[in-house]
Amino acid sequence: MIPGLSSRRRFKDLSEQEILALAISSEEDDARIYRGYAERLRAEYPASAAVFEGMAAEEDGHRQRLIELHRRRFGETIPLIRREHVAGAEARKPVWLMANLSLETIRAEAWNMEASARQFYETAATRVTDAGTRKLLGDLAAAEAGHERKADALAEDHLTPEARSDEDQTARRQFILTWVQPGLAGLMDGSVSTLAPIFATAFATQDPWTTFQVGLAASVGAGISMGFTEAAHDDGVLSGRGSPWKRGLASGVMTTLGGLGHALPYLIPDFWTATVIAIIVVFVELWAIAWIQNRFMETPFVRAALQVVLGGGLVLAAGILIGFG
Repeated sequence: MIPGLSSRRRFKDLSEQEILALAISSEEDDARIYRGYAERLRAEYPASAAVFEGMAAEEDGHRQRLIELHRRRFGETIPLIRREHVAGAEARKPVWLMANLSLETIRAEAWNMEASARQFYETAATRVTDAGTRKLLGDLAAAEAGHERKADALAEDHLTPEARSDEDQTARRQFILTWVQPGLAGLMDGSVSTLAPIFATAFATQDPWTTFQVGLAASVGAGISMGFTEAAHDDGVLSGRGSPWKRGLASGVMTTLGGLGHALPYLIPDFWTATVIAIIVVFVELWAIAWIQNRFMETPFVRAALQVVLGGGLVLAAGILIGFG
């Protein structure tokens, strides 16, 4: 059983009432987030803040239309169901993560929100049989597509030419969602989770070949586990994150590579030579992870480095101490 997945419903198993309830709660969440963005931007970018206020008001209107439809079809009691209750639905980030977001980051977040909302309504429209419900869901999908274009237009007056990317934003975001995010998660898991067993074995046995075998087994096993977990966790239908097999492949391969990086040096017959090289490789891996987080996930480099390098260093130390013990 995959942790955290057993308690989540699959979208295809939701009833029409539950689909409407999910849409209602999602619109309410999005309206709150847009008002938070507006408050964050009001002092420096009042025009963009006004755009987000308008988008929040539109989301309120969508919610009211959905509630009226639910009232007509199913009555006054709306089931409690949110994005985090449904497998594959992309949960929104908590409000405290908005505090220091740049305008460009907010713009990208808004685009992702609207893209996933459009994907949800398009998928939901194919799951309902009532003509009125299908029409409303289709109308809301079109409205969210309009919001995507509005989000794309945000901040153009405030961004310098250097800050504007010449890349196609849609393709870049999809690449990050499908390949970079799962690959980065796999690389972090493979690099860090295998440190303790590999170095504990190394210092306990001082046998390079045995250490390599343990590292190979740990890396391949972790890669298979992470790959299947990523593929099964989100089918991509609601989140728009792309094919589960692509994401599973990215996660599984990078997990395996993350562990093999510091296992391969133990093919060197001399124990201390292999160990020194392996430790150097570990810190190269950890700094590479911090760089990827900064480059693609917009995590401040210093914070990423502290989190990854410090955490990995502690796991490495634990493995060495256990091996000596």
